[in-house]
Amino acid sequence: MDSTFINQLKLRFETNINRHKDLKWKLIETKLLENPEKLNILYNMELTGGEPDIVFYNKETNQYTFYDCSKESPIKRRSLCYDEKALIDRKSNKPINSAMQLAKQMKVEILSEEEYRYLQTLGDFDTKTSSWILTPHSIRELGGALFCDKRYNSVFTYHNSAISYYSSRGFRAKLVL
Repeated sequence: MDSTFINQLKLRFETNINRHKDLKWKLIETKLLENPEKLNILYNMELTGGEPDIVFYNKETNQYTFYDCSKESPIKRRSLCYDEKALIDRKSNKPINSAMQLAKQMKVEILSEEEYRYLQTLGDFDTKTSSWILTPHSIRELGGALFCDKRYNSVFTYHNSAISYYSSRGFRAKLVL
């Protein structure tokens, strides 16, 4: 991978400084270069439309957390049912994959509701789309799954059948570096 992607991350970092006040790019860049596997994961987040950026830094562990910060749900991660069980249970018109399976293949985690709500404090995301979020086992075992979006200047959490999928629903991921 050439330096073009790192420069793209740097530009996004500098353009959206409100997401990560008091952090220094040079330290982040050094850590990225020391972790080529994680850099490759971020690159795949980018390729699927996620626009990853740093949203949290843990001083105790010296770890940076990246979230998908694309304005809308990442375009190449939409039209997915929730998980593998939902994909198997879907009888007709199956999507090509599930959100949880794709996240596992990409080596990322889907945002929880708390993480999604935190992301929304940093800007306006999913105002025209929606994103699957981690669903509690008690809901999932009954066939449901949760997703969120932002409408009317408010973040909403909804439920749907886990086998459902829509062209405007994807998932947002996180990666800890």
